[in-house]
Amino acid sequence: MTLRTLRSPGRRRLAAAAAALTLVSGLLVHVAVSASAAVPPTPSGWSLVWSDDFNGPSGSPPSSANWQIDTGHAYPGGPANWGTGEIQNYTSSPSNLALDGSGNLRITPLRSSSGEWTSARIETRKADFKPAAGRVLRIEGRIQMPNVTGDAALGYWPAFWALGSPYRGNYWNWPGIGEFDIMENVNGVNSVWAVLHCGVSPGGPCNENNGLGASRVCPGSSCQSAFHTYRFEWDRSVTPNQLRWYVDGQQFHSVSQSQFDATTWNNMTGHAGYFLLLNVAMGGGFPNGVAGFGTPTAATVPGRPMVVDYVAVWQSGGTTEPSPTITPTSPGGVDARSTIQAERYQAQSGTMVEATTDAGGGQNVGAIANGDWLRFDGVNFGATAARQFKARVASGAGAGVSGLVQVRLGSPTAPPIGDFAIGNTGGWQSWRTVPANISPVTGTHTVYLTFASGQPADFVNVNWFTFSTS
Repeated sequence: MTLRTLRSPGRRRLAAAAAALTLVSGLLVHVAVSASAAVPPTPSGWSLVWSDDFNGPSGSPPSSANWQIDTGHAYPGGPANWGTGEIQNYTSSPSNLALDGSGNLRITPLRSSSGEWTSARIETRKADFKPAAGRVLRIEGRIQMPNVTGDAALGYWPAFWALGSPYRGNYWNWPGIGEFDIMENVNGVNSVWAVLHCGVSPGGPCNENNGLGASRVCPGSSCQSAFHTYRFEWDRSVTPNQLRWYVDGQQFHSVSQSQFDATTWNNMTGHAGYFLLLNVAMGGGFPNGVAGFGTPTAATVPGRPMVVDYVAVWQSGGTTEPSPTITPTSPGGVDARSTIQAERYQAQSGTMVEATTDAGGGQNVGAIANGDWLRFDGVNFGATAARQFKARVASGAGAGVSGLVQVRLGSPTAPPIGDFAIGNTGGWQSWRTVPANISPVTGTHTVYLTFASGQPADFVNVNWFTFSTS
Protein backbone atom coordinates (compact mmCIF):
# COMPACT_ATOMS: atom_id res chain seq x y z
CA MET A 1 0.00 0.00 0.00
CA THR A 2 1.46 3.33 -1.07
CA LEU A 3 1.45 6.62 0.76
CA ARG A 4 -0.71 7.93 -2.08
CA THR A 5 -3.44 5.55 -0.98
CA LEU A 6 -3.39 6.93 2.52
CA ARG A 7 -2.96 10.62 2.01
CA SER A 8 -4.31 11.95 -1.28
CA PRO A 9 -5.99 13.58 -3.20
CA GLY A 10 -4.38 16.63 -1.76
CA ARG A 11 -5.53 19.06 0.84
CA ARG A 12 -3.14 17.57 3.37
CA ARG A 13 -1.35 19.86 5.75
CA LEU A 14 -0.35 17.96 8.85
CA ALA A 15 1.22 19.33 12.03
CA ALA A 16 3.42 21.67 10.02
CA ALA A 17 0.28 23.50 8.91
CA ALA A 18 -0.17 25.03 12.34
CA ALA A 19 2.85 27.21 11.76
CA ALA A 20 1.25 28.65 8.64
CA LEU A 21 -1.32 30.45 10.75
CA THR A 22 1.13 33.28 11.30
CA LEU A 23 2.31 33.65 7.71
CA VAL A 24 0.22 36.67 6.84
CA SER A 25 -1.12 39.52 8.92
CA GLY A 26 -2.34 43.03 8.26
CA LEU A 27 -6.08 43.51 8.35
CA LEU A 28 -8.21 45.93 6.37
CA VAL A 29 -11.64 47.15 7.35
CA HIS A 30 -14.25 44.69 6.09
CA VAL A 31 -17.55 46.12 4.97
CA ALA A 32 -20.40 43.76 5.74
CA VAL A 33 -22.70 42.83 2.86
CA SER A 34 -25.92 40.86 2.68
CA ALA A 35 -25.96 37.12 3.25
CA SER A 36 -27.24 36.56 -0.28
CA ALA A 37 -25.78 38.55 -3.17
CA ALA A 38 -26.03 37.95 -6.89
CA VAL A 39 -23.03 36.89 -8.95
CA PRO A 40 -21.12 40.16 -9.43
CA PRO A 41 -21.35 41.91 -12.80
CA THR A 42 -18.71 40.73 -15.25
CA PRO A 43 -15.77 43.17 -15.05
CA SER A 44 -14.87 45.16 -18.13
CA GLY A 45 -12.46 43.19 -20.29
CA TRP A 46 -13.64 39.83 -18.95
CA SER A 47 -16.26 37.28 -19.98
CA LEU A 48 -18.32 35.01 -17.74
CA VAL A 49 -17.43 31.36 -18.36
CA TRP A 50 -19.73 29.69 -15.81
CA SER A 51 -21.64 30.53 -12.63
CA ASP A 52 -24.18 29.29 -10.12
CA ASP A 53 -26.13 31.68 -7.90
CA PHE A 54 -27.80 28.82 -5.94
CA ASN A 55 -31.26 30.24 -6.44
CA GLY A 56 -34.11 27.80 -5.94
CA PRO A 57 -36.70 26.56 -3.47
CA SER A 58 -35.65 25.84 0.10
CA GLY A 59 -34.67 22.20 0.55
CA SER A 60 -33.98 21.56 -3.12
CA PRO A 61 -30.63 20.18 -4.32
CA PRO A 62 -28.13 22.26 -6.32
CA SER A 63 -28.63 22.29 -10.09
CA SER A 64 -28.03 18.83 -11.55
CA ALA A 65 -27.01 20.53 -14.80
CA ASN A 66 -24.14 22.23 -12.95
CA TRP A 67 -23.18 19.79 -10.21
CA GLN A 68 -22.81 16.10 -9.47
CA ILE A 69 -23.04 14.80 -5.92
CA ASP A 70 -20.36 12.53 -4.45
CA THR A 71 -21.59 9.96 -1.94
CA GLY A 72 -20.14 7.43 0.45
CA HIS A 73 -16.58 7.14 1.78
CA ALA A 74 -14.70 6.99 -1.56
CA TYR A 75 -14.92 7.12 -5.31
CA PRO A 76 -15.63 3.65 -6.73
CA GLY A 77 -12.22 2.04 -6.95
CA GLY A 78 -10.53 5.07 -5.39
CA PRO A 79 -8.65 5.47 -2.10
CA ALA A 80 -10.60 4.89 1.10
CA ASN A 81 -11.90 7.86 3.07
CA TRP A 82 -11.40 10.02 -0.03
CA GLY A 83 -7.66 9.59 0.44
CA THR A 84 -7.54 12.05 3.33
CA GLY A 85 -8.53 10.02 6.37
CA GLU A 86 -11.78 11.98 6.77
CA ILE A 87 -14.46 9.94 8.53
CA GLN A 88 -17.84 11.27 7.36
CA ASN A 89 -20.23 9.55 4.99
CA TYR A 90 -21.16 11.91 2.13
CA THR A 91 -24.87 11.85 1.23
CA SER A 92 -27.32 13.56 -1.10
CA SER A 93 -29.82 14.05 1.73
CA PRO A 94 -31.32 17.57 1.92
CA SER A 95 -30.37 17.55 5.59
CA ASN A 96 -26.72 17.58 4.45
CA LEU A 97 -27.01 19.36 1.10
CA ALA A 98 -29.70 21.84 0.08
CA LEU A 99 -30.50 25.31 -1.15
CA ASP A 100 -31.90 27.55 1.57
CA GLY A 101 -34.40 29.43 -0.58
CA SER A 102 -32.52 32.70 -0.09
CA GLY A 103 -29.91 32.27 -2.80
CA ASN A 104 -27.44 30.12 -0.86
CA LEU A 105 -26.24 26.52 -0.79
CA ARG A 106 -25.78 24.92 2.64
CA ILE A 107 -23.52 21.93 3.29
CA THR A 108 -24.25 20.75 6.83
CA PRO A 109 -22.32 18.06 8.75
CA LEU A 110 -24.52 16.02 11.08
CA ARG A 111 -23.93 13.31 13.67
CA SER A 112 -26.47 10.52 14.14
CA SER A 113 -27.53 8.99 17.42
CA SER A 114 -25.15 6.12 16.69
CA GLY A 115 -22.24 8.55 16.30
CA GLU A 116 -21.93 8.43 12.49
CA TRP A 117 -21.01 11.73 10.84
CA THR A 118 -22.61 12.65 7.51
CA SER A 119 -21.94 15.62 5.26
CA ALA A 120 -21.88 16.52 1.55
CA ARG A 121 -19.49 17.02 -1.33
CA ILE A 122 -20.33 18.26 -4.84
CA GLU A 123 -18.26 18.83 -7.96
CA THR A 124 -18.98 20.63 -11.21
CA ARG A 125 -19.98 18.55 -14.19
CA LYS A 126 -17.84 20.88 -16.26
CA ALA A 127 -14.25 19.66 -16.03
CA ASP A 128 -12.35 21.90 -18.43
CA PHE A 129 -11.90 25.16 -16.56
CA LYS A 130 -8.68 26.47 -18.05
CA PRO A 131 -7.58 29.85 -19.44
CA ALA A 132 -6.96 30.16 -23.15
CA ALA A 133 -3.42 31.07 -24.16
CA GLY A 134 -2.72 34.67 -23.23
CA ARG A 135 -5.74 34.89 -20.90
CA VAL A 136 -6.40 34.84 -17.15
CA LEU A 137 -8.94 32.48 -15.55
CA ARG A 138 -10.58 33.71 -12.35
CA ILE A 139 -12.43 31.24 -10.09
CA GLU A 140 -14.36 32.86 -7.26
CA GLY A 141 -16.79 31.93 -4.50
CA ARG A 142 -18.51 33.92 -1.78
CA ILE A 143 -18.64 31.68 1.27
CA GLN A 144 -19.24 31.71 4.98
CA MET A 145 -17.34 28.94 6.73
CA PRO A 146 -19.19 26.90 9.37
CA ASN A 147 -19.87 29.31 12.22
CA VAL A 148 -18.28 27.28 14.98
CA THR A 149 -15.01 27.72 16.88
CA GLY A 150 -12.99 26.23 19.73
CA ASP A 151 -13.46 22.66 20.87
CA ALA A 152 -16.91 22.60 19.26
CA ALA A 153 -15.23 22.99 15.83
CA LEU A 154 -12.66 20.22 16.11
CA GLY A 155 -12.66 18.19 12.91
CA TYR A 156 -14.56 20.65 10.71
CA TRP A 157 -12.83 20.89 7.31
CA PRO A 158 -14.67 23.10 4.78
CA ALA A 159 -13.12 23.56 1.34
CA PHE A 160 -13.56 25.19 -2.07
CA TRP A 161 -11.06 23.68 -4.51
CA ALA A 162 -10.26 22.31 -7.97
CA LEU A 163 -8.85 19.02 -9.29
CA GLY A 164 -7.29 18.28 -12.67
CA SER A 165 -9.76 16.61 -15.03
CA PRO A 166 -7.66 13.45 -15.56
CA TYR A 167 -8.49 12.52 -11.96
CA ARG A 168 -12.04 11.66 -13.02
CA GLY A 169 -12.23 7.91 -13.48
CA ASN A 170 -8.61 7.30 -12.50
CA TYR A 171 -8.30 8.38 -8.82
CA TRP A 172 -4.66 7.28 -8.58
CA ASN A 173 -2.85 10.01 -10.55
CA TRP A 174 -2.78 12.62 -7.79
CA PRO A 175 -0.88 14.89 -7.25
CA GLY A 176 0.59 14.98 -10.77
CA ILE A 177 -2.67 16.18 -12.36
CA GLY A 178 -2.74 19.19 -10.03
CA GLU A 179 -4.96 20.56 -7.29
CA PHE A 180 -5.77 24.19 -6.46
CA ASP A 181 -7.12 24.69 -2.94
CA ILE A 182 -8.87 28.06 -3.17
CA MET A 183 -10.24 28.06 0.38
CA GLU A 184 -9.60 25.59 3.18
CA ASN A 185 -10.11 25.85 6.90
CA VAL A 186 -9.92 23.45 9.82
CA ASN A 187 -11.10 23.33 13.42
CA GLY A 188 -12.82 26.74 13.30
CA VAL A 189 -9.54 28.66 13.22
CA ASN A 190 -9.91 32.21 11.89
CA SER A 191 -7.70 31.59 8.88
CA VAL A 192 -7.97 30.71 5.20
CA TRP A 193 -5.41 28.39 3.61
CA ALA A 194 -4.44 28.49 -0.08
CA VAL A 195 -2.47 25.52 -1.38
CA LEU A 196 -1.11 24.05 -4.61
CA HIS A 197 -0.57 20.30 -4.97
CA CYS A 198 1.48 18.89 -7.85
CA GLY A 199 4.30 16.57 -8.87
CA VAL A 200 4.91 13.38 -6.93
CA SER A 201 4.13 12.16 -3.43
CA PRO A 202 5.83 12.23 -1.03
CA GLY A 203 8.19 15.15 -1.56
CA GLY A 204 8.64 16.53 -5.05
CA PRO A 205 8.42 20.14 -6.18
CA CYS A 206 5.19 20.74 -4.23
CA ASN A 207 6.52 19.31 -0.95
CA GLU A 208 3.85 16.63 -0.76
CA ASN A 209 1.83 15.71 1.10
CA ASN A 210 1.70 19.26 2.49
CA GLY A 211 1.72 21.19 -0.79
CA LEU A 212 2.88 24.75 -1.39
CA GLY A 213 0.65 26.90 0.77
CA ALA A 214 0.07 30.08 2.68
CA SER A 215 -2.61 31.26 5.08
CA ARG A 216 -3.95 34.44 6.63
CA VAL A 217 -6.75 35.61 8.89
CA CYS A 218 -9.89 36.79 7.12
CA PRO A 219 -10.09 40.58 6.66
CA GLY A 220 -12.34 42.36 9.14
CA SER A 221 -14.92 39.84 10.37
CA SER A 222 -13.72 36.33 11.12
CA CYS A 223 -13.93 33.60 8.50
CA GLN A 224 -16.62 31.88 10.55
CA SER A 225 -18.85 34.85 11.39
CA ALA A 226 -19.27 36.41 7.94
CA PHE A 227 -19.16 35.84 4.21
CA HIS A 228 -15.85 36.41 2.45
CA THR A 229 -14.89 36.18 -1.20
CA TYR A 230 -12.23 33.61 -2.07
CA ARG A 231 -10.58 33.84 -5.48
CA PHE A 232 -7.98 31.96 -7.49
CA GLU A 233 -6.37 33.22 -10.69
CA TRP A 234 -4.47 31.21 -13.30
CA ASP A 235 -2.57 33.73 -15.40
CA ARG A 236 -1.37 32.68 -18.86
CA SER A 237 -0.98 36.29 -20.01
CA VAL A 238 2.49 36.60 -18.46
CA THR A 239 5.72 34.64 -18.87
CA PRO A 240 6.35 32.69 -16.73
CA ASN A 241 2.70 31.90 -15.95
CA GLN A 242 1.44 32.62 -12.43
CA LEU A 243 -1.07 31.19 -9.95
CA ARG A 244 -2.53 33.63 -7.39
CA TRP A 245 -4.85 33.38 -4.38
CA TYR A 246 -6.99 36.14 -2.82
CA VAL A 247 -9.41 36.74 0.03
CA ASP A 248 -11.74 39.75 -0.30
CA GLY A 249 -9.58 40.99 -3.15
CA GLN A 250 -6.33 40.86 -1.16
CA GLN A 251 -3.64 38.61 -2.62
CA PHE A 252 -1.89 36.45 -0.04
CA HIS A 253 -0.29 33.61 -2.00
CA SER A 254 1.28 33.12 -5.42
CA VAL A 255 3.23 30.46 -7.29
CA SER A 256 5.23 30.91 -10.50
CA GLN A 257 5.77 28.51 -13.36
CA SER A 258 9.49 29.20 -12.92
CA GLN A 259 9.43 27.18 -9.67
CA PHE A 260 8.83 23.93 -11.57
CA ASP A 261 10.47 21.72 -14.15
CA ALA A 262 8.72 21.53 -17.52
CA THR A 263 7.30 18.04 -16.95
CA THR A 264 5.70 18.90 -13.62
CA TRP A 265 4.15 22.08 -15.00
CA ASN A 266 2.86 20.35 -18.13
CA ASN A 267 1.35 17.46 -16.17
CA MET A 268 -0.50 20.01 -14.04
CA THR A 269 -1.60 22.43 -16.78
CA GLY A 270 -1.36 20.59 -20.10
CA HIS A 271 -4.57 18.58 -19.76
CA ALA A 272 -8.14 19.69 -20.55
CA GLY A 273 -8.58 21.70 -17.35
CA TYR A 274 -10.10 21.45 -13.88
CA PHE A 275 -13.38 20.74 -12.15
CA LEU A 276 -14.47 22.58 -8.99
CA LEU A 277 -15.49 21.08 -5.65
CA LEU A 278 -17.31 22.23 -2.51
CA ASN A 279 -17.40 20.06 0.59
CA VAL A 280 -17.24 19.92 4.37
CA ALA A 281 -15.20 16.97 5.60
CA MET A 282 -14.98 15.83 9.21
CA GLY A 283 -11.65 14.69 10.59
CA GLY A 284 -8.68 13.59 8.54
CA GLY A 285 -5.02 14.47 8.11
CA PHE A 286 -5.30 18.27 8.03
CA PRO A 287 -7.54 18.92 11.07
CA ASN A 288 -5.83 16.14 13.03
CA GLY A 289 -2.40 17.57 12.21
CA VAL A 290 -3.36 21.09 13.31
CA ALA A 291 -5.06 19.84 16.48
CA GLY A 292 -2.29 17.38 17.34
CA PHE A 293 -4.79 14.57 17.95
CA GLY A 294 -7.67 12.78 16.29
CA THR A 295 -10.79 14.71 15.36
CA PRO A 296 -13.73 15.11 15.62
CA THR A 297 -14.12 14.61 19.37
CA ALA A 298 -17.04 14.26 21.76
CA ALA A 299 -16.96 18.05 22.11
CA THR A 300 -17.50 18.65 18.38
CA VAL A 301 -20.92 20.15 17.69
CA PRO A 302 -22.80 19.02 14.56
CA GLY A 303 -25.14 21.06 12.40
CA ARG A 304 -23.02 24.10 11.49
CA PRO A 305 -23.20 24.58 7.70
CA MET A 306 -20.82 26.04 5.18
CA VAL A 307 -22.95 28.57 3.31
CA VAL A 308 -22.13 29.31 -0.34
CA ASP A 309 -23.66 32.38 -1.97
CA TYR A 310 -22.25 31.93 -5.47
CA VAL A 311 -19.48 30.36 -7.49
CA ALA A 312 -18.38 32.02 -10.73
CA VAL A 313 -15.62 31.65 -13.30
CA TRP A 314 -14.47 34.47 -15.59
CA GLN A 315 -11.83 34.71 -18.30
CA SER A 316 -10.00 37.88 -19.28
CA GLY A 317 -10.14 39.26 -22.79
CA GLY A 318 -13.62 38.07 -23.62
CA THR A 319 -15.16 41.50 -24.14
CA THR A 320 -12.28 43.40 -25.71
CA GLU A 321 -12.77 42.27 -29.31
CA PRO A 322 -14.59 44.65 -31.69
CA SER A 323 -18.31 44.09 -31.93
CA PRO A 324 -19.46 42.25 -35.04
CA THR A 325 -21.68 43.95 -37.59
CA ILE A 326 -25.36 43.13 -37.15
CA THR A 327 -28.48 44.53 -38.72
CA PRO A 328 -30.63 46.27 -36.11
CA THR A 329 -34.31 46.70 -36.76
CA SER A 330 -34.84 49.03 -33.84
CA PRO A 331 -32.86 50.10 -30.78
CA GLY A 332 -31.92 46.93 -28.95
CA GLY A 333 -33.31 44.69 -31.71
CA VAL A 334 -31.78 42.52 -34.40
CA ASP A 335 -33.12 41.12 -37.67
CA ALA A 336 -33.68 37.38 -37.36
CA ARG A 337 -32.51 36.99 -40.96
CA SER A 338 -29.15 38.65 -40.34
CA THR A 339 -26.04 36.75 -39.25
CA ILE A 340 -26.35 36.83 -35.46
CA GLN A 341 -22.96 36.38 -33.84
CA ALA A 342 -23.18 33.90 -30.96
CA GLU A 343 -20.87 35.92 -28.69
CA ARG A 344 -23.26 38.91 -28.80
CA TYR A 345 -25.68 37.27 -26.40
CA GLN A 346 -27.40 39.33 -23.70
CA ALA A 347 -27.00 36.54 -21.12
CA GLN A 348 -25.59 33.03 -20.94
CA SER A 349 -25.00 30.09 -18.66
CA GLY A 350 -22.04 27.74 -18.67
CA THR A 351 -20.18 28.92 -21.76
CA MET A 352 -17.07 30.91 -22.64
CA VAL A 353 -15.96 33.20 -25.49
CA GLU A 354 -12.78 32.48 -27.45
CA ALA A 355 -11.04 33.52 -30.67
CA THR A 356 -12.17 31.65 -33.77
CA THR A 357 -10.27 30.54 -36.87
CA ASP A 358 -13.47 30.43 -38.90
CA ALA A 359 -13.74 32.68 -41.96
CA GLY A 360 -13.96 36.32 -40.94
CA GLY A 361 -12.17 35.78 -37.63
CA GLY A 362 -13.60 37.30 -34.45
CA GLN A 363 -14.92 35.07 -31.69
CA ASN A 364 -17.09 32.05 -31.07
CA VAL A 365 -18.86 30.70 -28.01
CA GLY A 366 -17.25 27.53 -26.68
CA ALA A 367 -17.13 25.11 -23.75
CA ILE A 368 -20.80 24.30 -24.39
CA ALA A 369 -22.23 21.29 -22.58
CA ASN A 370 -25.55 19.87 -21.45
CA GLY A 371 -27.75 22.49 -19.77
CA ASP A 372 -25.88 25.55 -21.08
CA TRP A 373 -27.76 28.33 -22.86
CA LEU A 374 -27.41 31.67 -24.68
CA ARG A 375 -30.05 34.45 -24.65
CA PHE A 376 -30.64 36.98 -27.44
CA ASP A 377 -33.15 39.78 -26.83
CA GLY A 378 -35.35 41.56 -29.35
CA VAL A 379 -34.95 39.19 -32.30
CA ASN A 380 -37.39 40.44 -34.96
CA PHE A 381 -38.79 37.79 -37.29
CA GLY A 382 -41.12 40.25 -39.07
CA ALA A 383 -44.53 39.50 -40.54
CA THR A 384 -43.38 36.67 -42.82
CA ALA A 385 -42.86 33.50 -40.85
CA ALA A 386 -39.36 32.09 -40.49
CA ARG A 387 -39.39 28.32 -40.93
CA GLN A 388 -35.71 27.38 -40.83
CA PHE A 389 -32.81 27.90 -38.47
CA LYS A 390 -29.18 27.28 -39.27
CA ALA A 391 -26.04 27.64 -37.18
CA ARG A 392 -22.31 27.60 -37.78
CA VAL A 393 -20.95 24.97 -35.39
CA ALA A 394 -17.83 22.92 -34.67
CA SER A 395 -17.06 20.03 -32.35
CA GLY A 396 -14.00 18.21 -31.11
CA ALA A 397 -16.05 16.02 -28.77
CA GLY A 398 -14.83 12.55 -27.98
CA ALA A 399 -16.21 9.34 -29.40
CA GLY A 400 -19.83 8.81 -28.47
CA VAL A 401 -20.33 12.39 -27.27
CA SER A 402 -22.99 14.41 -29.10
CA GLY A 403 -25.94 16.62 -28.34
CA LEU A 404 -28.72 18.89 -29.55
CA VAL A 405 -28.61 22.58 -30.47
CA GLN A 406 -32.13 23.81 -29.70
CA VAL A 407 -34.10 27.02 -30.35
CA ARG A 408 -36.59 28.22 -27.75
CA LEU A 409 -38.62 31.41 -27.43
CA GLY A 410 -39.13 33.40 -24.24
CA SER A 411 -37.57 30.97 -21.77
CA PRO A 412 -34.72 28.43 -21.65
CA THR A 413 -37.29 25.88 -20.47
CA ALA A 414 -39.95 26.60 -23.12
CA PRO A 415 -40.61 23.77 -25.62
CA PRO A 416 -38.06 23.86 -28.45
CA ILE A 417 -39.37 25.15 -31.77
CA GLY A 418 -36.60 23.25 -33.58
CA ASP A 419 -33.23 21.57 -33.10
CA PHE A 420 -30.44 19.64 -34.75
CA ALA A 421 -27.96 17.05 -33.51
CA ILE A 422 -24.21 17.55 -33.65
CA GLY A 423 -21.22 15.36 -32.87
CA ASN A 424 -17.53 15.54 -33.69
CA THR A 425 -16.86 17.62 -36.83
CA GLY A 426 -13.11 16.99 -36.79
CA GLY A 427 -12.10 19.59 -34.21
CA TRP A 428 -13.24 22.53 -32.12
CA GLN A 429 -12.43 24.87 -35.01
CA SER A 430 -13.63 22.60 -37.84
CA TRP A 431 -16.74 24.53 -38.80
CA ARG A 432 -19.86 23.49 -40.66
CA THR A 433 -23.26 25.12 -41.19
CA VAL A 434 -26.14 22.90 -40.05
CA PRO A 435 -29.81 23.64 -40.89
CA ALA A 436 -32.95 22.68 -38.99
CA ASN A 437 -36.65 23.18 -39.58
CA ILE A 438 -38.52 25.20 -36.95
CA SER A 439 -42.13 25.93 -36.17
CA PRO A 440 -43.23 29.09 -38.04
CA VAL A 441 -42.33 32.26 -36.11
CA THR A 442 -43.35 35.89 -36.64
CA GLY A 443 -42.99 39.01 -34.48
CA THR A 444 -40.26 39.93 -32.00
CA HIS A 445 -39.03 37.45 -29.40
CA THR A 446 -36.33 36.67 -26.90
CA VAL A 447 -34.48 33.75 -28.47
CA TYR A 448 -32.64 31.13 -26.44
CA LEU A 449 -30.14 28.69 -27.86
CA THR A 450 -30.13 25.76 -25.46
CA PHE A 451 -27.92 22.69 -25.48
CA ALA A 452 -28.78 19.16 -24.41
CA SER A 453 -26.61 16.06 -24.22
CA GLY A 454 -26.68 12.72 -22.49
CA GLN A 455 -23.04 13.19 -21.47
CA PRO A 456 -21.53 15.91 -19.23
CA ALA A 457 -18.65 16.67 -21.64
CA ASP A 458 -18.53 19.74 -23.88
CA PHE A 459 -19.96 18.85 -27.28
CA VAL A 460 -20.20 21.96 -29.49
CA ASN A 461 -18.90 25.46 -30.31
CA VAL A 462 -21.16 28.05 -31.99
CA ASN A 463 -19.93 30.90 -34.20
CA TRP A 464 -23.17 32.37 -35.58
CA PHE A 465 -26.77 31.55 -36.46
CA THR A 466 -29.63 32.92 -38.56
CA PHE A 467 -33.25 32.29 -39.53
CA SER A 468 -34.89 32.13 -42.96
CA THR A 469 -38.25 31.51 -44.58
CA SER A 470 -37.08 28.28 -46.20
